[in-house]
Amino acid sequence: MTLFAYVLVYSGLTALCLAMNRHHRQVRKGPRRKAVCISLRVSGWLILAASLLLACLSASSWSIAAVGWVGALSIAALVLVALLPWAPRLVGKLALAAPPIGLLGSLIA
Repeated sequence: MTLFAYVLVYSGLTALCLAMNRHHRQVRKGPRRKAVCISLRVSGWLILAASLLLACLSASSWSIAAVGWVGALSIAALVLVALLPWAPRLVGKLALAAPPIGLLGSLIA
């Protein structure tokens, strides 16, 4: 699996995390609108679907891609859970900055 697929998984999980009231208040101050919540949920699921598609394209078979994607979900969830209590402001910034850096890293490698 490519680095880009891993950072997409992290960004998708972060979007789903920020769609929740509690985590949204941790990361961003101010009120949360219902439209923002819906757009975060939709974009989170679309990003996760894109990462699965990317994993399938980079792997040799569907079964290997599924196992790699579930592994990427586990690693990204562990990073997100570790960062959220200690550096909540970094979570959102990292979710926005990671995909371009991961794409650049995948293109170079």
